[in-house]
Amino acid sequence: MNTTLNHPTGPIEAAGRLLSTARRILVITGAGLSADSGLPTYRGVGGLYEGALTDIGLPIEQALSGAMFEKRPDIAWHYLSQIEASCRGAHPNAGHYAIARLEAMHGQVTVVTQNVDGFHLLAGSRDVIEMHGTLRRLLCVDCGRVRRVESYAGLSIPPACPHCGGILRPDVVLFGEHLPSQALHRFEAVLASEPDLVLSVGTGSAFPYIAGPVFAAAARGAGTIEINPGGTHLSDIVTVRLRMRAAEALPAILDAAGYSLDSGRDARG
Repeated sequence: MNTTLNHPTGPIEAAGRLLSTARRILVITGAGLSADSGLPTYRGVGGLYEGALTDIGLPIEQALSGAMFEKRPDIAWHYLSQIEASCRGAHPNAGHYAIARLEAMHGQVTVVTQNVDGFHLLAGSRDVIEMHGTLRRLLCVDCGRVRRVESYAGLSIPPACPHCGGILRPDVVLFGEHLPSQALHRFEAVLASEPDLVLSVGTGSAFPYIAGPVFAAAARGAGTIEINPGGTHLSDIVTVRLRMRAAEALPAILDAAGYSLDSGRDARG
């Protein structure tokens, strides 16, 4: 039965009960979670430009496509560096830390994120599937070597590989590219284990692979929670719907479940 947030106490307590009884938890996060860190809500990798052409007159889907990177890496890098600059100086928020706390205290928690900012790992989560990759890892398109960076400040654009001189690119999924096979295989293994609680946090769930786990969990009677200030096509089918910002809702749910920072509760198997 769907519980909509009209009075905050009831649904938060209901979500806390689901959390406290679940054995395997899947948390799916989108741009709305990182919006509480001051980041724009991205549409794909390029949502800074939603509804408008770029300054060179191209739709962002073209300027930030895999085809453009192959043909004109300087153009793709121009917008990639703008996106990275919008993340610079931002940090994980209370929602990221709440998810990391849940994993540390519960045990069987997997995060699947559409975000490329790396905030889940920075907050301390370990079982994280970055479906769209991360801006913090650069790959050489020629030799395949990997370079980790904290920011793009000081990099030449496009940057050259220090080993072979080839062009580096962020390890992110550009428009028109496939999701990484390793991430997909990990995700499929998590879904095969049939989590008994799925949380959808800060995402419009536009992609089928993001919405699908919630529909599947609901169909088999597992718990589902949606945290999003706005409505989505999942809102009417989830067990508990919280029309709240993630940075407010997630710590409150954890506290309701008994996973407070000072509880000293052991991880659950």
